Amino acid sequence: MRAPRPETVPASELDEALRRCAQGDQGALRQIYDTESARMLGVALRLLRRRALAEEAVHDAFVQIWRRAVSFDPARGQARAWLYAILRHRALNILRDEGRTEFAEDGEPVALPSEDEDAEAKVIRLSETSALRRCLERLKPVRRQAIVLAYTDGLSHRELARRLGVPVGTAKSWIRRSLLVLRDCLE
Repeated sequence: MRAPRPETVPASELDEALRRCAQGDQGALRQIYDTESARMLGVALRLLRRRALAEEAVHDAFVQIWRRAVSFDPARGQARAWLYAILRHRALNILRDEGRTEFAEDGEPVALPSEDEDAEAKVIRLSETSALRRCLERLKPVRRQAIVLAYTDGLSHRELARRLGVPVGTAKSWIRRSLLVLRDCLE
């Protein structure tokens, strides 16, 4: 039997709770925690795959929510999106800090995609009839390599630029433009 889902708090109540957090109201932070923490833990578990790391991410996210509540602007977006963006960034930082290792159910480390395997080998492993493979093959080799490394190895723009020996702005541009080409091709 599944646990009951936490009640969904209206966006206006979350906005108000964040406004009160910015004023130092600890009760408002508690309100946000009571209504969002279970769902946030679920999101963190999907990202991190280990309960201890997921709990750390949620804890750290709430510390950041408390410290940065003053920077929340309801005119720029919804409170819930702001909360989960903080959680996502913290989870991704934890993944980077963990040395890009995932853990299997038995706790044995399993390496993520090898840096030794090049991007072309990863594309070739896709089925020959795959629409993604067909679209990837339309990209220039260096841009294809950038996309594949970014999405299979999870490289940041900075890491990608370092690996390819190009400026960060160039790596960002290649990713952005290549994603547009892929989107058009896959449609």
